[in-house]
Amino acid sequence: MRFPLVLLMSAAGLLAQPSGVTLHRIIGPEVPTGPYKHPAALTELDNGDLYIAYYGGEGEYRPGTSVFGIRLPNGASTWSEPVRLAQDPFYSVGNPVVWQGPGGKVWLFYVVRPGDTWSTSRIAVKVSTDGAKTWSDSSIVNFEPGMMVRSQPIALTDGHILLPVYRETGHDTERVGSDTCSLFLRFDPESGVWTETNRVYSRLGNLQPSVVQIDERRLIAYCRRGGDYGPTDDGYMVRTESHDGGRTWTEGRDADFPNPNSAVEFIKLRSGNLLLVYNDSMTRRSPLTAALSTDNGRTFPYRLNLVEGDNSFAYPYAVQTRDGRIRVIYTSDRRSVINMAVFEESLLLGP
Repeated sequence: MRFPLVLLMSAAGLLAQPSGVTLHRIIGPEVPTGPYKHPAALTELDNGDLYIAYYGGEGEYRPGTSVFGIRLPNGASTWSEPVRLAQDPFYSVGNPVVWQGPGGKVWLFYVVRPGDTWSTSRIAVKVSTDGAKTWSDSSIVNFEPGMMVRSQPIALTDGHILLPVYRETGHDTERVGSDTCSLFLRFDPESGVWTETNRVYSRLGNLQPSVVQIDERRLIAYCRRGGDYGPTDDGYMVRTESHDGGRTWTEGRDADFPNPNSAVEFIKLRSGNLLLVYNDSMTRRSPLTAALSTDNGRTFPYRLNLVEGDNSFAYPYAVQTRDGRIRVIYTSDRRSVINMAVFEESLLLGP
């Protein structure tokens, strides 16, 4: 079975969306990798193919979950059949991050969870040197319990790779501990060594950092807030900065953006502008909003709801492809459908 690009539809027709944004349904519960498909990651390969890795199985905390990959060949309109990329004979695996970095190597980071909750997790990695056709054996990146990935790495100006990670604490599936924190792993391609930065703490805890580099020394990251999922008027995204090339980070502070305990995405566009994608609410994962900064993250005056309605539009993951278009994938329908929004940067800037 192959999966053509399908325009998202609702009972009333095309799902509500702003003019200039095209929404596609990629795959859903009908795809035989289990009904659960959340979260997903996207990269554009050097040959122009789009490649998605996602976490599939019977449910978030069900045993036997795996990481799967699908491909949209350059110029095609049909996604490939899913291929299982990572599994474990004893433990559940999930939360993939797929990324083609400098030099052509494709990285697949994911989480191995030996216990009942995420606070038992470790980070694993596979690499591909043939455009995500075949993969190496797995290697453990960090053995500390509770360590996880969710956001894409970036290539730093000094040639190192910076991987955003976090350590989740607590054993309640509906709340993370207030000492849940973000940090970054720095990879030196010459030595093959990963080194840790300091840990970013904040008043409610924070997790799933997403990072951009402004210049040689300054970086900015936005993080999902900690806490629970209950109604609140005090739930904000967390912001941290580095002023020494990503080696050390400031304490996490509440940002100006609401956050309903939901993942965020933050990337630097080729124009130099910064794109933040998030749920513009303190209590629900709708709408899914894009915000643009043209002043290196000081302000984000240009905003647009990519999709909204009575649903959950969660875990955005964005890339700007070589054609200049921005592609944001996200999940919906109780974590069973992977979708993609496609738009131009100019749509945010307006006429």
